[in-house]
Amino acid sequence: MTELGERPGGPRALLADRDYLRLWLVGGFANAVRWLELLAAGVFAYDQTGSGLVVAAMTAARMLPMLLIGALAGAVADTLNRRTLLLAGQGATGLAASVVAVLALADLLTLWHIAAAGTVSGIVWASEMAVRRRMVGEVAGPTRIASAIALDTVTNGMTRMIGPALGGFLLETVGLVGVYILSAALYLSGFALVFGLRWTQETRPLRIGRIPGEIAAGFAAARRSDTIMAVLAVTVVMNAFGFSYTAMIPPIGRHEFGVSATLVGVLASAEAGGSLLGGLLIASGRLRPDRGRLFLAGAFGLMTAVALAALAPWYVLAFALLLAGGFGTASFAAMQSTLILTEAPPEMRSRLMGIVTVCIGTGPLGVIAVGALSDHIGASNAMLAMALTGAAALVLIRLRWPGLGR
Repeated sequence: MTELGERPGGPRALLADRDYLRLWLVGGFANAVRWLELLAAGVFAYDQTGSGLVVAAMTAARMLPMLLIGALAGAVADTLNRRTLLLAGQGATGLAASVVAVLALADLLTLWHIAAAGTVSGIVWASEMAVRRRMVGEVAGPTRIASAIALDTVTNGMTRMIGPALGGFLLETVGLVGVYILSAALYLSGFALVFGLRWTQETRPLRIGRIPGEIAAGFAAARRSDTIMAVLAVTVVMNAFGFSYTAMIPPIGRHEFGVSATLVGVLASAEAGGSLLGGLLIASGRLRPDRGRLFLAGAFGLMTAVALAALAPWYVLAFALLLAGGFGTASFAAMQSTLILTEAPPEMRSRLMGIVTVCIGTGPLGVIAVGALSDHIGASNAMLAMALTGAAALVLIRLRWPGLGR
């Protein structure tokens, strides 16, 4: 297996590494498509139905597989060749996006088609942490893993910033056809990059009967580490209560601020812009605080920003608050994978990353909850209620595992 070596760190050295660069670009392409499609699907669903709950359901269709099969994906990734799994995922998502583009071109596209394609993407997304993100850490090596993961989160911030804005622009100019043609092109570009990746790994036969036991062993390993348990708990809270706000951006932008699809996309990209800047700061090595403390501070920072943005009376103020919240997202995301990969035994890394994926997969529950709330109390009030609940949960986690924040 390609394992952790000791080489110079820093963004420039990392991007000069051919294999790291390929994995970094694949993540960037996949993330760009993910946020582009989420925004386009959300605006399309809201324009078709006027329901925040339907918008939330479209988001949930893409995220639910993470909850359902994340642990399974981790067990499989500990057994089969991760390069092959990554190739298969890029090919499947590229095919799904191509089918949607053809249906849109033929004027046959319906909401369930978009939901089905989102589910395919969600199944592939469920393997992201256990497959590609683990490969990123192993290619980078132990001495530069924090910088490598932080730089990887920079692409997430960059694409989350560009993707929604680009999605709104494409919707207004070329419609869903253009959105999904671009999606297919980026997925297939990712396939080509993975195809040229140099990767060796010890594999073993996949025995279906052993998978439940291997998943159970992963959960047992997590319970033996207070740090890992705290990371899992914070991940659940962030995804169920923090990031669920994204489903409310189309209703808030359209109904409360009365802006165009392009400006809805810009608002959706605000937090990602802050995440991009924060990730660059961490990846540069200039910020070297305690990893656990940075992780918790980032989670609290995002929750605070989302709560204040929900109260903002003006579009520009909401944008500025979410931009500031992005610094919290960068801290949370960079330290989440770093803490797991550095705490986990090598033989358990994919399984524990798969369990992290399950925790991320609780996001759809929060999305459905905020969508249902929005239909009763309004999008802004629903967003505020979820953020305040999440902040309270983070306080309880801090009290339960105080060592993480030291």
